[in-house]
Amino acid sequence: MLQKKTFFKVLSVYLVFAMVLLTLPAQGWAMFISSTGADTVRKADVAAIQKTLESTVVKQRLMDYGLSSDEAMARVNTLSNEQVHQFAAQLNSLQAGADGADAVVFVLLVVILVIVILELTGHHVILR
Repeated sequence: MLQKKTFFKVLSVYLVFAMVLLTLPAQGWAMFISSTGADTVRKADVAAIQKTLESTVVKQRLMDYGLSSDEAMARVNTLSNEQVHQFAAQLNSLQAGADGADAVVFVLLVVILVIVILELTGHHVILR
């Protein structure tokens, strides 16, 4: 009986802590930038896109579609600043080996949830 009370106390503290962490807002950055700053951002984004287009895997894929790197860059140059920035941001998230912290946190939460459910149903989880 005492073990159940202790378990439920620990579980309730964990759930309160998890709910607090899950309700925190995502980090957001809002600020004014000068028009010259927007040009600098566009140049940085275009450089990131160009770097990606110069990789051998992407070059080969472009060749398969009948485009050269120069033709792709010409199309990128016709995009608006917002479109270039969005494209560069999406490229950063698609890079091989990108940040997988979200996936790790999700897997850990699922594992903990499964262990808690098993413990509540009377099954015991033993880690050796």
